[in-house]
Amino acid sequence: MKVLVHREFKKHGVDVRSIEQPTYSIHKKDPNDFLINGLMELLDQYQRLEIALKLGRGRSKKAQQGGYAGGRATFGYKANKGQKCIQVDEKQAKTVRRVFQLKEQHPSWTLTQIAESLNEEGFTTQQGSMFTKVQVKRILDRRDFYSGTYRYGDIEAEGLHQAIL
Repeated sequence: MKVLVHREFKKHGVDVRSIEQPTYSIHKKDPNDFLINGLMELLDQYQRLEIALKLGRGRSKKAQQGGYAGGRATFGYKANKGQKCIQVDEKQAKTVRRVFQLKEQHPSWTLTQIAESLNEEGFTTQQGSMFTKVQVKRILDRRDFYSGTYRYGDIEAEGLHQAIL
């Protein structure tokens, strides 16, 4: 990829300047510059991979202990900085409970019908929008999570989060 970019730069007379290598130029034919630039790229890539591996290990360890391993908090919860687990968002939790109530009371209802009922009752999504069948499905698909089980990849553990259902 980089070779193609350099080729385009050369074609249009554009040069690359580097803070780490102030004398580097893509127009020089110096093999030393080529070698040093290649090594710097390899080291950068190695560092990115190493950081990703460490972060992944940390998230897996946290998940094995039932802690929330990151990303946007599941609807019904909020992630507060500095806290070890996610907290129940009471307004959203009320919506989650209502979704499961509707599904239980009307087992033959479609996801669209559940969404329409939520909208008629004044419930809204995280963004304050009306519910759609997709959002209802996401909630229904996370029954285990709302019951206290935490999953992250292949890891399943008793969650540190408070169950909503």
